[in-house]
Amino acid sequence: MHNGSCLCGRIEYRYDGEIDEISMCHCSQCQKGQGSAFVAVAPVQADKFHILRGEEYLKEFRASPNKARVFCAECGSPLYSAKDDLPGIKRLRLGTLETPVQAKRQYHAFVAEKASWYEIRDGFAQHPGRAT
Repeated sequence: MHNGSCLCGRIEYRYDGEIDEISMCHCSQCQKGQGSAFVAVAPVQADKFHILRGEEYLKEFRASPNKARVFCAECGSPLYSAKDDLPGIKRLRLGTLETPVQAKRQYHAFVAEKASWYEIRDGFAQHPGRAT
């Protein structure tokens, strides 16, 4: 079980599953959405993800059709994204977790769009676009 929240604490969530994959996405939309070089996300099963408090603060933005980026309307913390064609999966923003994660599979995606000022040095697989 994993617990997390937004920066202001108005939204709290629980994930009742394992996190065994972490993707560090370097696409330009993730850079802008996170305000950083990349976003660390994990695919989680939607039916095991529960908002415990603050559902009224959830707000979504669609930078592209078919994909909602969900964040706290009060503090702006990005929480997850969800694609319309994959309703059973959410992509959890791992910076909002309050519990430790040890994922077996970790990799970088969209490194062709990587921020010029950031150097990847961790040894994880790097994919120019979407990882397959």
